[in-house]
Amino acid sequence: MEKTERFVISVLVANHSGVLSRVSGMFTRRGFNIDTLTVGETESPEFSRITISTHCDKSVCNQIVKQLEKMYDVKTVKVMKRDETVARELLLIKIYNVAEKRQDIMSVVDVFRAKITDYSPEALVIEIRGVSTKIDAFIELLKPYGILEMCRTGLVALERGNSCLKDA
Repeated sequence: MEKTERFVISVLVANHSGVLSRVSGMFTRRGFNIDTLTVGETESPEFSRITISTHCDKSVCNQIVKQLEKMYDVKTVKVMKRDETVARELLLIKIYNVAEKRQDIMSVVDVFRAKITDYSPEALVIEIRGVSTKIDAFIELLKPYGILEMCRTGLVALERGNSCLKDA
């Protein structure tokens, strides 16, 4: 049995209604799991870019790519190479604003180069972006201060250099 690893798959698709539903439906029908999914319009309004991260073995990743490439609205599919990719996530996290803990919270925010985006007497909303492991570590450090809620984006990723998904 092959070992599982994290794969980041970028998919360039036609930017119109129903495409995301068909792509995610393919994962459901085939029993593939999606860890994160991010989608947005590209530099060309006629296309959207879907970034999917998943844990699987190499053969399953190859199956995913083949299935995506068969889809009518899909223009390009590319498995991003870890050492040739810039990848980031964004986290908004709301925690209790307690006077006696505020300085400790500010220290964590400073160390992680995060930023407070909303301040009220009851709560702080903090924004941080970075690689997944950095986001995970930040969450763990803030847990003792009382997390009220959080919202985390999926992974966004681009290849380093002048290689582009539309050229693949």
